[in-house]
Amino acid sequence: MPPHHRGAKRALVRFQVPQDLTAIVIPTGQIALTGPSEKLDPALWPVRGDLAHIALAGRCFVPHYAVPIPFTLAAAAELKVAARADADTRASIEAGETFNVLDVSGGWAWGQLGEDGWVGYLPLTALAGQ
Repeated sequence: MPPHHRGAKRALVRFQVPQDLTAIVIPTGQIALTGPSEKLDPALWPVRGDLAHIALAGRCFVPHYAVPIPFTLAAAAELKVAARADADTRASIEAGETFNVLDVSGGWAWGQLGEDGWVGYLPLTALAGQ
């Protein structure tokens, strides 16, 4: 936007687009996906309907991808299949284990145990520094 514009239509941030930006473009000018999205087991792969681990960007299609943030468990905890205390337990995790957090909401962290362990929800209170 020109610098003299004011109000809601004013750009807050300006991005410089690199010259080597590439994409598959079909004649209508839209970007096309190539290949099918894989159906992965959510107990073993960090993917759910709205979010997935960034490493899965080429394998499955979701609206958002996240880079995991590793946390150490401060105390033993139960990994749940849903973000509720009464949800089924997927695994019991010992203090000191690494949990890679991909999302935090309502006092729960969703992520994966280590790099290739179980996926599920832990209470934030179980994570060191929380």
